[in-house]
Amino acid sequence: MSHQVNVQEAKASLSRLLVEAEQGTEVLIARRGQPVVKLTPLPDRTRRVLGFIPGEVEHEVLAPVASSELEAWG
Repeated sequence: MSHQVNVQEAKASLSRLLVEAEQGTEVLIARRGQPVVKLTPLPDRTRRVLGFIPGEVEHEVLAPVASSELEAWG
C-alpha cells in the first residue's frame, strides 16, 4: 500500500511518515504533484553479536593474574 504527500507535508510530518514506512507503507514524496522520492523501510538488519570467534577462545591475556604479579604492578 502507498500514498503520496507533497514536500511541505513531508517536512511537517516526517516523524509520522517514518513510522508509516517502518510499518510497511510506501510513502511517495511529490514536488508539484510529481513523485520524486519513495520512502520505504530498509530490509531487516541483523544484530551484531559481540565476541571474538564462535566457540571458546582461550588466551593468556584472558587468564587470571597471579597475586605476586598484581603486587608488582601496585
